[in-house]
Amino acid sequence: MKINSFSGTVTAINDFGITPTDENGGCYQLFTVDNGSGSIVNFVVEPTTYFVDHTMVRIGDRVTGFYDADVPVPFIYPPQYRTIVMAKYSPNRNVKVDFFNRNLLSSDGQLKLNLSPQTKILLTNGQAFRRYPANRTLVVVYDFTTKSIPAQTSPTSIIVLCH
Repeated sequence: MKINSFSGTVTAINDFGITPTDENGGCYQLFTVDNGSGSIVNFVVEPTTYFVDHTMVRIGDRVTGFYDADVPVPFIYPPQYRTIVMAKYSPNRNVKVDFFNRNLLSSDGQLKLNLSPQTKILLTNGQAFRRYPANRTLVVVYDFTTKSIPAQTSPTSIIVLCH
């Protein structure tokens, strides 16, 4: 799975029916996000979409949506992506969603994780993940990184995405 992201301001939130006779009305939403530079994306937010820190997102919030770039998307404008993870902007906090190998290096080679005793390693349901988090797709929440290549960080929390 290749994870891409798009950041911007939420300009609309609407219910989204996934079938013509959607019996689960209201369980899916469409977030319209504008990056302020002329690009707009619609994110399909599903009941399984993980919201970092379980925060409520409203119109006007700055967010980053993470999606699987390998999944086919409808050929429409604006583009429409099924959101895996949504992160609301918070100063002095960074979020990266990516596959991390056995050395906890991201698939793009840009971030290396150094676990500390303070790093919380959790499942999306908030329960502790009791194994080493390598070779998995992770949501990494961190404050600062080194200026090295790759950048290194001791994350505040890691959320393991079990697919």
